[in-house]
Amino acid sequence: MSPFDALVRPALVRIAAPGGGYDPGGDRYWGTGFFIAPGWVLTCAHVVAEGGSAVWRSEPAVGITWEDGKTTRETVGTVALALPRPEHPDAPPDRWPFPDLALVRVPGTQKASCVRLSERPPALPTPVGLHGWSRETGELGVRHVHGTLNGSDGKALLTDWVMPVEGCSGGPVLDHRQGAVIGLNKGRGPDGGAVVPITALRRLHDLPGGEAVGEALRAHDRHHLARYRSLDDRPDWTRAQRLLPASPGLTPGQRTHLYGHFADLPAPTAPGEILDLVDQVKAWIREDDLPDALEHDPRTWSEGAGLLRGLRAPRRDGVTDLEPDAVLLYAAHVVRHVGGRYGPRADTAGLTRWIIDESGDAGRFLRREIDGLVSPGRPAPLSVREPRARADVLLEIDTPRYDRRYPWRVKLLLDGETVSPLHCDDRGVERARLRETLREPLADALRRGDSGPHLAAVEAVLPRELFDEPLDTWRLEPPPGPDDAWTTTLGQRRIVVIRDARRHTREPAPEWRERWEAGERGPLHAAPLRAEAPGAGPDAHTARVRRETWAETYDRLRDAAGGTVPVYCGPVGSGDGLMAMNAALAAGHPLALWRTGAHDHTDCAEFHERADRLLTDAATAWGVRGPVRSLRTRATDRAAGPEARAAYAWAESIAVLLDPPDRPPHGGRLEAPPLLGEGEQ
Repeated sequence: MSPFDALVRPALVRIAAPGGGYDPGGDRYWGTGFFIAPGWVLTCAHVVAEGGSAVWRSEPAVGITWEDGKTTRETVGTVALALPRPEHPDAPPDRWPFPDLALVRVPGTQKASCVRLSERPPALPTPVGLHGWSRETGELGVRHVHGTLNGSDGKALLTDWVMPVEGCSGGPVLDHRQGAVIGLNKGRGPDGGAVVPITALRRLHDLPGGEAVGEALRAHDRHHLARYRSLDDRPDWTRAQRLLPASPGLTPGQRTHLYGHFADLPAPTAPGEILDLVDQVKAWIREDDLPDALEHDPRTWSEGAGLLRGLRAPRRDGVTDLEPDAVLLYAAHVVRHVGGRYGPRADTAGLTRWIIDESGDAGRFLRREIDGLVSPGRPAPLSVREPRARADVLLEIDTPRYDRRYPWRVKLLLDGETVSPLHCDDRGVERARLRETLREPLADALRRGDSGPHLAAVEAVLPRELFDEPLDTWRLEPPPGPDDAWTTTLGQRRIVVIRDARRHTREPAPEWRERWEAGERGPLHAAPLRAEAPGAGPDAHTARVRRETWAETYDRLRDAAGGTVPVYCGPVGSGDGLMAMNAALAAGHPLALWRTGAHDHTDCAEFHERADRLLTDAATAWGVRGPVRSLRTRATDRAAGPEARAAYAWAESIAVLLDPPDRPPHGGRLEAPPLLGEGEQ
């Protein structure tokens, strides 16, 4: 029997109808859960669903029973978060999809014993213990089985020829090598069991009220630090972990202290805020800027430290363990970051003292970096880069297949050069479903790209028929209520630009590169994307104005001076606008402005005049982005008076093409090569 099995037992709870905890027959028994922190129980959503609609109305409808020494205690809890929630609370599904998690708030349990959660996936295969309550033998009792976790189906972890006893659903799965809980029992299969990894808790962060997850995890870390520091002679998880075979990196005691101090800090706002610090630490420690092959999704400062586990570097005399130095430097970065952002509200004194104590034996260069980070008023050390977004987001949409479905990809663009894929669908979706389908993939990518107040931009690489898709009006969060009309849209909060998918299937043309360089230097000035030309007639009275042909547009824009920006008072995804846009792109123009809305505008003269003024003030190609974002906000301000609204009406539904020639994606087939002809490049 593992020494950790004895630590799991007091954290187990049986879940039943309120008042059913003492039921000797277990008739009202639903399943198992376990304390992850004082006041918080984790279990499966399908377990608490036994309580019917009252559970999903957040009523105190979950009976919780646990053993406190020799005393049996009983109380009720409320489901704070669950995923998924059934569409029909009184008739939940027979099979519960992944992740099948429920976080239950249980007041009055501040002295409860809690499991130790792992912050990293297990190294497969690994020996595990599956724990829970069961009535399989006729009476309710604690059961556990031991086996091997040896695979994954992409979501759930899988055990081979070992499965939880019936009734253990929602119970903890203990990794004996880590000495920590790595998942929950989800169910039984013909040859084994399915385990929900504890890392799936991150999925709950993004639900309404998701801050409860961070609250529970901080309470978890404070609990284990308090137990480790206490004079209580009962065994605790940290001391038990110290009995495991020694491994590189931090000791269990160091990790418990560090995570406990992290728990006293203000919570990070998004994964990108954590990953930005991790990136800076890795670049300094490894002396390179190479990005990791995989993107992560940390939600707590502790998870950021967990990403540095196992950090190694080849040296002449072997492989060097970089983890201890990297974690100390990361902790110092966290101190500087939260101190600069929250000021006196961020109590970093305890963490700072721990860092200084632990870095006493560190090398001279590391101590200098750490001292520069934790000492107020010192200049930024070498490991700190200029504040900016961690990454921008690339949205790539391909030309539709025969069934009119648009394949898509969402990626991160780090440092304007390195692409990190996140989400994709090669089958694609119909145009009408693009907004709905891309909402969560884009939101996830933006969370990873943002770094505090520095927000990721969105670069949409589109086929030309989608140039008028109103991306800037999208909202990435479901409507929270009747006041949703006042929440910001994508284009109001962030920089959103369009890039041409077709041009990225080949090497940059010389004129494309030349015009971009001129746009970077500035100044800029507007020219009509589509101009009108005098028509033929016997005299001036019968001459008519006619539309410019593709060749005339191309010739005019090809000969335009450097810094010329085509401007159009209407949509460019079809008709005359598309023809003229094709000509402008063939002439190598990487920057353009237009209106994506209906083309029956009566203020086109004003639009061209104001657009020219905007470009003059922006001065350079990159300088156009911020003013366009401001215009999108002002043009939709419903609270402004008639005069203010009229002043910005010209900028309604404004879009910008901003397409540097050397910015990824490079090459690759985004759409079928066009047949050249009038209106084509």
